[in-house]
Amino acid sequence: MSDTLMAFHTLKLICNSLEQILKRCSDIHNVNDFLLTESGTMKLDSICMKLTAIGECIKNLDKITDKKLLVDYPEIPWKNIMGIRDIIVHHYFDIDADEIFRICKKDIPQLLQVIRKMINDLHYAN
Repeated sequence: MSDTLMAFHTLKLICNSLEQILKRCSDIHNVNDFLLTESGTMKLDSICMKLTAIGECIKNLDKITDKKLLVDYPEIPWKNIMGIRDIIVHHYFDIDADEIFRICKKDIPQLLQVIRKMINDLHYAN
């Protein structure tokens, strides 16, 4: 599989995960919606798992593209996305639900928009 094809596939996986996060948090209106019910806690856990996968995929994408793709999209703080993965994995019991809520409501929509643009740009570049 070529590097471009691998990058395209990785971006599609990220896009799918971002869309799933948005669906899972669509009825979460404040951080207590994550914390006060079992279903909210399950959503928080599943969103954290997706954020971990996205962070890992971004790290892999940077390797696949020899650090040349992400720099073309400076509007996204890529190191922060990779860092969230590390925080969730290494400090799981210290997860800040307020921060996850903020990420879901503010960062994910922008990231999804940029990932879709990247997919489109890669598609038309080849």
